[in-house]
This record gives sequence, structure tokens and C-alpha cells, in this order.
Amino acid sequence: MPKIQKGKGQTEKKAIHPYSRKAAQIARGIHQQEKKDRQKNEKAVRLSSIGEKLLWFQSQLHPDKSVYSRKEACEIIERYLHRFDNELEQIELVNSIKGRQGRQHSAREDVIKHTIEREKMLYEGYGIEIPDILNGKHLKIFREWNGDLQKLPNIKMRTFSSQSWKCDVEQCTKEDEEEDLTTQIEDNSESEPASS
Repeated sequence: MPKIQKGKGQTEKKAIHPYSRKAAQIARGIHQQEKKDRQKNEKAVRLSSIGEKLLWFQSQLHPDKSVYSRKEACEIIERYLHRFDNELEQIELVNSIKGRQGRQHSAREDVIKHTIEREKMLYEGYGIEIPDILNGKHLKIFREWNGDLQKLPNIKMRTFSSQSWKCDVEQCTKEDEEEDLTTQIEDNSESEPASS
């Protein structure tokens, strides 16, 4: 008669007591897995929104330009802040039709208005992050990007605020004034005869 091997056959699973250490261990494992899944989904959503933003900026680049100035970058950001204007006009047009009850597309309209408000606050405050288009090397890398989210770390980002180019313009005017003063001083020193 053959021997019965121990541990190889089907074993009945014991019921786990809800307050046992084993139940707590299983609950911790489930909680950790849910947390990992939630973080993974949040990261995917964040990366996809950044990817959409970068694709929009990539579509706005002029193919002949090798480098942009701060003012041009701020102008592109201004266009970015007004990218939903046509959609908002369409929603208002649909809502203005007589005989309609309530607001149609109100959820989309609220999301758009909230997004615009948040982005304007960012731009006017700390600044909004866009690809570094002031540097020729970084601009070239950004132009060659094909929309792959795994290659996002290769794209260098830079923060611009509404004060960025204004400060740059003021700095340029101060430098121009200093140059004018130095040329005036040089001209005055050349025109005055040297006394001995």
C-alpha cells in the first residue's frame, strides 16, 4: 500500500478570527496595496496632465526660432491661459438659446473656469512652469520630444510669472540708461579741454 504524502494534498483553510494577528496582517497588506495603487493612479493622472500641457506648448512653437525671449515666452503663456475661450463661447451660446431649462454643460464650464482661475493665480503669483524655451539646447530637446510620458524627465522646465518679462524689460531699460550715462560722461570728458 502506497504511503500518503504529508502536505501535498488539499488542506482545509481555517477560518481566521477577525481580531487575530493574522487578520491584522492581511488587513495591513490590503491597505498597503490600495495605497500603492492610489499613488500610481495619481502619478499617472499628473503626468498625463503635464504631457497635455507640454504638447500644447510644443504645438505653439515657431519652427524657425532657435531661442525665445522672456517676453515671447510670456506671450505664449498668455495664449495658454486663453485656450478655452472658444469652448466657453460655445457653451454660452448653447445656454443662451431660448426655451432651454438650466445650464447645459455646466460641469465642464465650472471645470474650465476653475482651471483658468487657478492658472491665472499661479501665473500672477509664484509662476507657471513651462518648458525652458530660452535655452537653445533645451528647446531642441523639447522639439524632438514625441509625447512619450516616460521621457518627461528629459525636458527641462522653467517657471515664468507675469512679472518675469516686466522685470526683464525694466532691467534692460536700466542698462540702457546706464549706457547712456556712460556715453554722456565720455562725450563730456572728450569735449572739455584738458587744463594744465
